[in-house]
Amino acid sequence: MQLTKISQNTAILLEHARKSGLTTSELLEAVRSGEVERFQVANNGHFHYEELFSYAKEHGEDLEKAVSEGYKITFNTRNGLKIWLEEAFRISSESDFSVGEGIIEGLKLQEDQVARLKEALAVNWTLQEEPAADAVQVRLTVRGLQ
Repeated sequence: MQLTKISQNTAILLEHARKSGLTTSELLEAVRSGEVERFQVANNGHFHYEELFSYAKEHGEDLEKAVSEGYKITFNTRNGLKIWLEEAFRISSESDFSVGEGIIEGLKLQEDQVARLKEALAVNWTLQEEPAADAVQVRLTVRGLQ
């Protein structure tokens, strides 16, 4: 199955909406309606949804498919990937992993989270995993820097 491709910002906005309490069915209703007001619970100082629909339309992002079937991020920056990890897995870069120049390490995830990360991660990053006692130790590196 080919996943729909979306921008890093769109992915972060969708994950922040989930983290803010929107269920998958509520997210689907919101993207189907095209009503930005449905994201009000997630709108805050850092996350703004005003341009979500216009950006998706302009860039051919299928938001409904992204929410229902998953997605592949087209390109990850280091800081954007850090934010996506924090939103998607409800973890913190201050305590759960470290971010360096072209690398994210010390990340401990469950198997299902690793699968989700592999699915969404843009091709400009590589993922190495090592089994740990109660999780999987993950190291992310910008492609070409390993």
